[in-house]
Amino acid sequence: MNENKYFIETYGCQMNVYDSELVASLLKKSGYSETSKIELADVIFLNTCAIREKAEETVHNRLDSLHYLKRKNPNLLLGVLGCMAKNLKDGILESRPYVDVVLGPDSYRKLPDILNDRKTSDHFVDTRLSKFEVYDELFPSRKEGINAWISIMRGCDKFCTFCIVPFTRGRERSRSIDSVVNEAKKTISEGFVEITLLGQNVNSYRTPEGSFSDLLAELAKIKGLKRIRYTSPHPQDMTEDVLKVMSENCNICNYIHLPLQSGSNRILNRMNRTYNRDEFLNLCGKIKSYMPDCSISTDIIVGFPGETEQDFKDTLDIVSKVEFNSSFMFKYSSRPGTKASQYSDQIPENIKQRRLEELIQLQKEVTKKVNRNLIGKELQVIVEKESKKSDKQWAGRTDGNTWIIFDKMNFKIKDLVVLRVDDAQGITLFGTPITS
Repeated sequence: MNENKYFIETYGCQMNVYDSELVASLLKKSGYSETSKIELADVIFLNTCAIREKAEETVHNRLDSLHYLKRKNPNLLLGVLGCMAKNLKDGILESRPYVDVVLGPDSYRKLPDILNDRKTSDHFVDTRLSKFEVYDELFPSRKEGINAWISIMRGCDKFCTFCIVPFTRGRERSRSIDSVVNEAKKTISEGFVEITLLGQNVNSYRTPEGSFSDLLAELAKIKGLKRIRYTSPHPQDMTEDVLKVMSENCNICNYIHLPLQSGSNRILNRMNRTYNRDEFLNLCGKIKSYMPDCSISTDIIVGFPGETEQDFKDTLDIVSKVEFNSSFMFKYSSRPGTKASQYSDQIPENIKQRRLEELIQLQKEVTKKVNRNLIGKELQVIVEKESKKSDKQWAGRTDGNTWIIFDKMNFKIKDLVVLRVDDAQGITLFGTPITS
């Protein structure tokens, strides 16, 4: 008897990657094995994202392209999981009745029962949000690698006016410190050397046992854990306790991804971001006071409803002042159901595009400057993979999350290496191992 096979396709953020690993774990416990060939799968799941309109369009197009597999094999189970499932369940089933399963991000534990009790004609839908589900003690099924994603909390309480996440993932709830520590230890036993903690607002983590800083301190004690990263914190919840723990533990990376979104006080208020530009700048200064070499990256939205040229210039001003190592930059995308989608003063597409291009150009210049300033410094790097341009060189990320290329010598994947930075080209550094 042939073993049942599954295929999972993941869209969106790192949280979705982690959720797909949870789903894979549940499928394997139900007797399924993974296949890399979608046409051989008995079960196909698309784990979806609803953050931007383009992500939804991509999934719809993908479902259309998979219809032929359903016609070819009526017993195939085709499912839509995640944020888009929660947000658009009715539209999915109406337009694509060949979809069998629609599950929101809090309903994955139902998968074994769905698989066991399924009848070919059944449609199963569950997109209810939970006040309690954090998938404690359900360990993900990960592919071998360097870094393991670990979700420490789910949901969001911030309700930024541009964001659909509180409506698709529910309110904030945190895992216990013990469960996170146990999962981190398990990743080390599986050969991982780095973890990245995940949460919509990862530093709003709270449990009766302690806060985010307490969790970081406990994780830093784990033997064999070479690096700890986390994403994405909210500026409002970035406390000195966190910065202190980071500065005291060498295996917690001196790197913070700190979403700005806009440099204009008026737009920040309209976004409901709960801080102003001076508070953000002061926070960046405080980060540098604890960790002078700390790298800071960010998220920025251009073309938010009502954004004037002066508002946009205020954003450029902060990018110049902070000197972010890198930025994830987006044009505002209206999401139905959010407050910002109802604003009447939407920005024309051509203006959004022009502003995005101007911001990208500025960030390129800033990144070049930041990276050039690293020349001559010695940095720790984990060997992650072979360089794309030469089989005689390795590529790895610095503590500050910048890629650096260097000669292989006798180093192996997962080794922690000290490099002297010799050159910087674009977003990439080049270095020489310090062997003594």
